[in-house]
Amino acid sequence: MEDPISNYSLLLPYLAPYIAYVGIGSLCSQLPAEWNYSLRIVIVAAILIWAWGRYIPFTGPKRTIISAVWGLLGGLLGTVIWISLLIPFVGLDSDDWSPSAFYLRLFAASLLVPVFEELLMRGYIFRIAYQWEMERKSNKEKALDRVLHDQSINNFIPGAWSKYAILVSTIAFTLGHQVHEWPAAILYGSLIVLLWIKRKDLISCIVAHGTTNLTLGLYVYFTNHWELW
Repeated sequence: MEDPISNYSLLLPYLAPYIAYVGIGSLCSQLPAEWNYSLRIVIVAAILIWAWGRYIPFTGPKRTIISAVWGLLGGLLGTVIWISLLIPFVGLDSDDWSPSAFYLRLFAASLLVPVFEELLMRGYIFRIAYQWEMERKSNKEKALDRVLHDQSINNFIPGAWSKYAILVSTIAFTLGHQVHEWPAAILYGSLIVLLWIKRKDLISCIVAHGTTNLTLGLYVYFTNHWELW
């Protein structure tokens, strides 16, 4: 049997989709939103396809359909949390999105973002932080170097967690959002980690994330609260 791929070798497959999505949004900000999101969808999807064989399984030891249901319920709760904690920090003035731009963004936010963001945050960073803590508790030298080069997130007990892993992954998730979104992101990130701990799989996290992004987009569209988008 081949040795599992080291965490260092897995860094690019897990990080590349996130960097591409954020980078295109920033570097191509002067393009019309339709072109910006079209580029993101095509390029990020291509990276995910290229790296697919290196990702951890989305499913775990528990029934997938039940995890999906829990993800759906968690995602709906997450929408309430996100809106409730974001409203106090946003103004009421915001430009409407054109229908084509809105649907492209909704597609990306509901189907692409949950996959690559949960792979990175809960699939990679959470596990790295956990393994790093275990190494440090064992008083081993060069703990981080050992985790990166001698260990693999593919060798990970489903549902394993530690306070340090929760803290690091939640901070990483929060820093990926705008400052006024941080209160919502902190609580939402904690909710997703709870799903991981209880269901022991990524599918519940991905379904929850996708459900929240979808229902938030629909809420914004039908209530005209574009400041939440």
